[in-house]
Amino acid sequence: MFNFDNSYERLPGAFFRKVEPTPVAQPSFFITNPLLAEELGLNPHALFSEEGLEVLSGNALPDGASSIAMAYMGHQFGYPAILGDGRAILLGEQVTPAGERMDIQLKGAGQTPFSRMGDGRAALGPMLREYILSEAMHHLGVPTTRALAVVTTGQTVFRNQRVEGAVLTRVAKSHLRVGTFEWVAQSGGDINVLLDYAIKRHDPDLLGADDRAARWLARVAARQGELIARWMALGFVHGVMNTDNMTISGETIDYGPCAFLDTFSPKTVFSSIDQLGRYRFENQAQIGAYNLTKLGEALGSVLGDEKAREEKINAALNAYADAFRTSYFRLLARRLGFKDATDAVCELINQWLNLLLEEKLDYNESFLRLTHGDRRDDWSDNFAALYTKIITAAGDGGDAIRRANNPAIFPRNYLVERAIQEAELGDKSFLLNFMELLEDPYAHTPEQMALRDAPAIDGYKTFCGT
Repeated sequence: MFNFDNSYERLPGAFFRKVEPTPVAQPSFFITNPLLAEELGLNPHALFSEEGLEVLSGNALPDGASSIAMAYMGHQFGYPAILGDGRAILLGEQVTPAGERMDIQLKGAGQTPFSRMGDGRAALGPMLREYILSEAMHHLGVPTTRALAVVTTGQTVFRNQRVEGAVLTRVAKSHLRVGTFEWVAQSGGDINVLLDYAIKRHDPDLLGADDRAARWLARVAARQGELIARWMALGFVHGVMNTDNMTISGETIDYGPCAFLDTFSPKTVFSSIDQLGRYRFENQAQIGAYNLTKLGEALGSVLGDEKAREEKINAALNAYADAFRTSYFRLLARRLGFKDATDAVCELINQWLNLLLEEKLDYNESFLRLTHGDRRDDWSDNFAALYTKIITAAGDGGDAIRRANNPAIFPRNYLVERAIQEAELGDKSFLLNFMELLEDPYAHTPEQMALRDAPAIDGYKTFCGT
């Protein structure tokens, strides 16, 4: 069924712990992703069969699998902590027909040596949330882990109350994180071994290159700058940007407390545990730089002596800042209908964001107003004037650029909550229709636009889902 390899298991044993998934009582497919299965070179009919259900629930290991829990640290809200996969188990790497390696991981598959006091399980609601958000982000053009299936377990888990248990099958280019490097550095392992593995996996052109560590750090930094720019251009708030949630591959990972802006406010915090607003919307670029600094520190002497390390970390941070700034303004320019972010366009971007803030306007809805020109009674004189100014400045071709860069549908908080809540109550019809509409968010179909008026949720809070 799979074409597995397990290259991570060939690393030193301190990098992971051998563990097998804990079987579940009565597994059942809740939602599946045949399109992703085909991309991975898997037969959807075989994968989503009774035999495949045993694998994706953790009741059986497929041929070639060798299940492990990965070890890593994490600077959580600025403080270091020993972590590791406490409820996720990596089965191996599916080698696709194109030769690409993709991790196949079961989330909610039972206890591991890193579970601490946790049960190693997951609840259906948070797993559906990750399924919806990760697949939506992929179709929006944002690098991300993806979701192959959600399986219910036939068992309940206790999260303030008894709720239905589930296992999510997560797919990623790898699960290497900043925290993985922090773990090796803290435990006294050979950071060169992990560095060479990461380079071979994600940046093979740097193998054997002079000063490979510094060049690789700058490469990772540029990927992160591009990623966070994409988040912010779409109004996405990750919510828990600890170093264990920053991947080396530049993929978005962990969809617990994340959400999208409704009313535009740079200080927006959705996470119920982020009391001081460390991971608020406007702070995400700064936190990305902080995490990269921790990666540079973990590389340690591989970067050279103290002076050389400081210089190379600063060079990587400059690469990060350049990538973020360039990508962010280019993406916003295109959302307004401009091909390039010239100085004049950047001034319009700033005027636009200031107006959204001043008038407390809905972020993505305002871009759709610009895209479709559907004048409404609640348009202020200031909004109407800036609308006309932008449309005129963009000129011919602006309409096509706006339609290609402003999604008609995205994981609006109300729609996500509706999909999850109805599905948990036994009605999956909206969830399945919503997922279908999210597959082509820039199509601007009548069915997509019909959901445009979904209301904001005042005081919306999100939770980590553990």
